[in-house]
Amino acid sequence: MAKRNGAGRGKVILVAGGAGFVGSHLCSALLRDGNRVICLDNYLTGSPANLSGLETNPLFTMVEQDVCDEIEIDEPLDHIYNLACPASPSSYQADPIHTMMTSVTGTGNLLKLAARHRATFLQASTSEIYGDPKEHPQQEDYWGHVNCTGPRACYDEGKRAAEALCFDSLRAGTVDARVARIFNTYGPHMRFNDGRIVSNFIVQALNNEPLTVYGSGEQTRSFCYVSDLVDGLIRLMNRRQNPGVPVNLGNPGEFTVIELAELVLSRVRTASVIVHEPLPPDDPQRRRPDITRARALLGWEPQVPLQEGLLRTIAWFRQNLAVERAARRSGRSRRQPQLATLSQDL
Repeated sequence: MAKRNGAGRGKVILVAGGAGFVGSHLCSALLRDGNRVICLDNYLTGSPANLSGLETNPLFTMVEQDVCDEIEIDEPLDHIYNLACPASPSSYQADPIHTMMTSVTGTGNLLKLAARHRATFLQASTSEIYGDPKEHPQQEDYWGHVNCTGPRACYDEGKRAAEALCFDSLRAGTVDARVARIFNTYGPHMRFNDGRIVSNFIVQALNNEPLTVYGSGEQTRSFCYVSDLVDGLIRLMNRRQNPGVPVNLGNPGEFTVIELAELVLSRVRTASVIVHEPLPPDDPQRRRPDITRARALLGWEPQVPLQEGLLRTIAWFRQNLAVERAARRSGRSRRQPQLATLSQDL
């Protein structure tokens, strides 16, 4: 794989949503490359714990703020990454109007900030813009099959609107905006109760609870380990020439939900069994990225196989669940690792 273009040159970078699952890993990677990092997050779904160890780095600054409010950063900015939006169904459906406005108003505010600073902008979009796709695998020129009035529309349509804002800004010549369409990502720093399929299965298995499979379990997903995704985001941001088109970032390996459940059960000593529940509305049946464009433009493809990534993720959850249980016994716990039962997605 090619080296990251422009990495390690001491840029000043704003990461909106930087205390979240992916954002916190991105902040760490950017700091390792010698950059100055400003993390902006309202802690709605992010956590200070994800930034543990970063707060003592002199190159790191935390700003607690909602992107829906006007954003002012005093120092010059070179890059802005926008990862600010709840990404699991249980989170984005909890306050769907705020979710939509985070993608529309929030992205608009960040694009204005990028224009003022002449900063390169990267929008974290999603495979959800393809909806329940009728084409498989999904290429970037596929327009998707989305229910614009359904319970998932706040996220799906919000991200589609954010992409439109980015490409309109690019065409207007006001912002060098790039768009990454992120497929199912997993790894450490996922929340215990966020309702995503990998964290659901792992926490259920570690707690000896039934693994909840929605529908038949024959629906498919493609799982990308978080370090691979972060590498792709940085490559897209640091590419000298703007691609001018969205770029899929995900692992093209395709697994059924049942296969994932069995993989987790084979790697956790547990009394858990698989149970089935009704499928939520608009849940995609097949999801797999075509990453031809990412290979050609970025020299990028995932390096961590699912089996290896699962072992790393299980180890992280096992350690943190042990800490959580100890805290609960001592009466200090603020988290309740109860699993959401919404969707096997993202």
